[in-house]
Amino acid sequence: MKDKFILDACCGGKMMWFNKNHPNVIYIDNRKEEKGHIQKGYNPNHEVNPDIVMDFRDLKFPDNSFKLVVFDPPHLTTLTETSIMKKKFGVLNAETWQGDLKKAFKECWRVLDNYGTLIIKWNDIKITYKKLLSLFNEDLLFMNITAGQKALKQKNRSYWFCFMKIPEDKRGEKR
Repeated sequence: MKDKFILDACCGGKMMWFNKNHPNVIYIDNRKEEKGHIQKGYNPNHEVNPDIVMDFRDLKFPDNSFKLVVFDPPHLTTLTETSIMKKKFGVLNAETWQGDLKKAFKECWRVLDNYGTLIIKWNDIKITYKKLLSLFNEDLLFMNITAGQKALKQKNRSYWFCFMKIPEDKRGEKR
């Protein structure tokens, strides 16, 4: 673990990564799925292959373990068992998702080192980004919105949020 200073707290198919086996990253997910778990013809090479099967609500790492944590949790709460979206991205529990994401944020924050960065990716197709951010008690540094041309006119955008764990005694005054 000495050279593992980056955590992907919900790696899924590692779709955001250029190097899906980066040597400094620990990839975790709450499931493992072999290639071909999605119906043939759709994406036969998709797999969920974390280094460790672990729940993002209960990270088994010491405090301040990582310089960078990335978190791209499922964004939907209602999918059928046979849904390709569920097989590919997972699903949040419809009744506990808010508490689950609060716990996940607290865990990501706990394992993040001082002056470390937490990046969260979120799609607002069903749950608005404002609702998501209301679950977190830390200050957002900045965000970026990515969307295709059609998505700009619709409610289907991906948001990238950046937080930095600045120690209390080093925080400036709020404006």
